[in-house]
Amino acid sequence: MTRTDTPPQLDTTASEDLRVAAVTSTLSGWGRVPVVPGVEVHGENLRALTRGIGLARGLGRAYGDAALPAPGDVAVATTTRADRILAFDESTGVLRAEAGFSLDALCQTFLPRRFFTPITPGTRFVTLGGMVACDVHGKNHHVDGTFGRHVRALTVRVGSGHVVSCSPQEHPELFWATIGGMGLTGPILDVTVQLARIPSPWIFEERECVPDIDAFVSALESAEDAWPMTAGWIDCLSRGRAMGRGVILRGRWASAVEAPQPFRPGASRPSIPFDFPQFALSRPVVHLFNDAFYLRHIRGSRRVVHPYTFFYPLDAIGNWTRMYGRRGFTQYQCVLPKSAGPDAARRFLTTLTSHGGASFLCVIKDCGAEGQGMLSFPKPGISIALDIPMRDATQALIDAMNEQVIKEGGRIYLAKDALTRAEHYRAMDPRVDGFLAVRRQWDPDGRIRSAQSVRLFGW
Repeated sequence: MTRTDTPPQLDTTASEDLRVAAVTSTLSGWGRVPVVPGVEVHGENLRALTRGIGLARGLGRAYGDAALPAPGDVAVATTTRADRILAFDESTGVLRAEAGFSLDALCQTFLPRRFFTPITPGTRFVTLGGMVACDVHGKNHHVDGTFGRHVRALTVRVGSGHVVSCSPQEHPELFWATIGGMGLTGPILDVTVQLARIPSPWIFEERECVPDIDAFVSALESAEDAWPMTAGWIDCLSRGRAMGRGVILRGRWASAVEAPQPFRPGASRPSIPFDFPQFALSRPVVHLFNDAFYLRHIRGSRRVVHPYTFFYPLDAIGNWTRMYGRRGFTQYQCVLPKSAGPDAARRFLTTLTSHGGASFLCVIKDCGAEGQGMLSFPKPGISIALDIPMRDATQALIDAMNEQVIKEGGRIYLAKDALTRAEHYRAMDPRVDGFLAVRRQWDPDGRIRSAQSVRLFGW
């Protein structure tokens, strides 16, 4: 490991600014699975807050157990009160902010000024620290890569207790292990990122129905050069000739001439007040929903839409996870590499449907070049993501899909995972040992761990 002459800073700052509050006796992932003993500890001073707590948590939108305390641990440091902008250069678009600064706040602050995050996930209710830890990707991955590609520098408290500044030039091993490292190199304190300058805060969107999964894969490939943003919804219950039918979305930033006025970043949103009953997730109900959604878009459309409509459709409904009932759900996302051939997506959907998988939400995207983050998810190929209600047979379904992904040479996204077995993940990703070696160098005593890291790596 290359180190600078100046050693990392060991933080001995007094904690007089720390405001601590135990919020709850249990914690869960965004899918409400799993539920583990734990408390969130809040504070505006992240340096003070993280002196005794190794695992950080933002707005809790990781679907599984990535931001949950490991067995035997209790506290997680919640970053959301450390949400200040530390610097912004309007001439270059470079932003430095605390790790708890949210994407929602970024949208409200910078969209009217014609700046936007270079990469956005499917929700704006995430923090900058979480975006780094998950190395999030979006509809423009085939053009702009993952979020980590645009990060210029990080400040991290590593397992030894030192506070370390890192970048592609300074402590590069730590930097690239932190990008997509699921918080396992230590709590991220602040992030410096290059924002994208945009012609207007509106999106020009095109929607078109696609008859089957083979046509969908072809349509995504055909749109790569002409459209910077592509994704689609697929009917994961259809079989035979119609397997994988769906709706493809293509988008680009609208020009100043095309954009309507005025622009308002946000609006109030309705909220689901109760947990849906289990029959609402039955196969007949999901079939009806999928049929209705497909037919609604049968004529296609071309229009200018609000960026929230294009990027964050689920954010329009508060507490939407209640649709999956009290048992909750897990989200599963995999990437099937181009080397597996154009039929890989059909083979994956065949595995899903043959094991009874049913989902309202099944999203398909094409992925570009693999990033430098040591555990970053995407690589060239097709990504498929779906919500799976928790049932007695859900673990068996996850196992079957993972076995198919291994056969195809693909891998899963850790930010969505709650049920993958350690042996399956190791079979998917040969980068694990290299990541764990860097993690051990910066945390020799194994202080920083999560429920997910113990499940997948043993510590």
